[in-house]
Amino acid sequence: MAKTLYKKTWEAHTVGKIADGRTQLFIGSHLIHEVTSPQAFGMIRDLGLDVKFPNRTFATVDHIVPTDNQQQPFADPLAEGMINELKKNVEQYGIKYFSLGTGMQGIVHMVGPEQGITQPGTTIVCGDSHTATHGAFGAIAFGIGTTQVRDVLATQTLAMAELKVRRINVNGDLKPGVYAKDVILHIIRHLGAKGGIGFAYEYGGDVFDRMTMEERMTVCNMSIEGGARCGYVNPDKATYDYLKGKPYAPKAADWDEAIQRWSSFASDADCVYDDVVNFNAADIEPTVTWGISPDHGVGISETIPDPAKAETPEERASIIEALEYMRLPAGTPVTDIPIDVAFLGSCTNGRLSDFREAAKILKGKKVAPGVKAIAVPGSQITAHQCEQAGIADIFREAGFEWRSAGCSMCLAMNSDKLVGDQICASSSNRNYKGRQGSPTGRTILMSPAMVVAAAVTGKVADVRSL
Repeated sequence: MAKTLYKKTWEAHTVGKIADGRTQLFIGSHLIHEVTSPQAFGMIRDLGLDVKFPNRTFATVDHIVPTDNQQQPFADPLAEGMINELKKNVEQYGIKYFSLGTGMQGIVHMVGPEQGITQPGTTIVCGDSHTATHGAFGAIAFGIGTTQVRDVLATQTLAMAELKVRRINVNGDLKPGVYAKDVILHIIRHLGAKGGIGFAYEYGGDVFDRMTMEERMTVCNMSIEGGARCGYVNPDKATYDYLKGKPYAPKAADWDEAIQRWSSFASDADCVYDDVVNFNAADIEPTVTWGISPDHGVGISETIPDPAKAETPEERASIIEALEYMRLPAGTPVTDIPIDVAFLGSCTNGRLSDFREAAKILKGKKVAPGVKAIAVPGSQITAHQCEQAGIADIFREAGFEWRSAGCSMCLAMNSDKLVGDQICASSSNRNYKGRQGSPTGRTILMSPAMVVAAAVTGKVADVRSL
């Protein structure tokens, strides 16, 4: 019988059924970081348990690590404590650790692909919701809570209920100035922030076929913002070309066998989906958020919605709440919104191609007076590549602060935070109330190219005008 990649991967990793009907699922790779793992390690110690398969667990530091000064001891004692606790745990249990001193540290969802740990047809979990990023490689990847981190450390399995699968097709040609970030913001705008609950999203069509792996990672990363538990793209030549030669990818004679195996996991052409949604690429323009939910999105040529024109009471209430928090009047063109901060980075858009594309627009320009602009590569490898290519210098010369690798202002668990009611043009993934460190701070999500356009004009701007 024809099957989806999700179904094939699920069946290949099924250990058995438990009494409540859920599946006991084997986890191929477990990624950990300094924030959600300390309590889990404490739990297994209290229970007298060991780490079942330490060779399947990989650690790095990203969330709380500072990006301005990474010399230890850190100024923040909490960050210092968490880093030291992770170091103690990985040493005790023999877990591979991509620490600050390795040159391979970075946001966990960048380290996995860079090292070739992320592979098609595998199950991947991490104590972080944006684990969906790894689905770009044809993996079933999802975030878990701390008690589940404990379960995976101790048993390498999880109790899970199977999801439905929604196929999302985007066909046609994207217009110039429209990027992967615009594609996923457009999808979430139309399907809703809760539209994917109970689903895995399979992305396909012309647009995804042509996307690079880094672009696919951007889209899969934000599946969670659309309510889906995970999102993936079927593996193809782009996937295999990316993985070839990576440290943890199969080598020599094993390589051809791996491609055969990986290809077998791709969804069958005649498989049946629980739902199918189609989008026309030509309908997508540079897209930004204006409110406090990832589905509060509009095209750059549009205006902020008017609650009086809402189609349902729920939509009206949502718009009113967002306008009150954002302190923006209905009907305002989004290109009239001034910004205070520009942030380029995160596991959504902190990769080499993101900085390269933004640098093309930024070269020879200056950050607008009064705007604080920071660029944070998502990994030490990306940072090195940007230095070698002269990209970092373009950002510095324009007036951006060029930082060390980490999550930075995406969630502001470190010292990179908004102040007061500042408005931030951000390439990250969430625009919730207080997300970037200030309880009154305001976030506008957009592509890296659009962040640069906002930084140099001092307001939300159409990158195509530059």
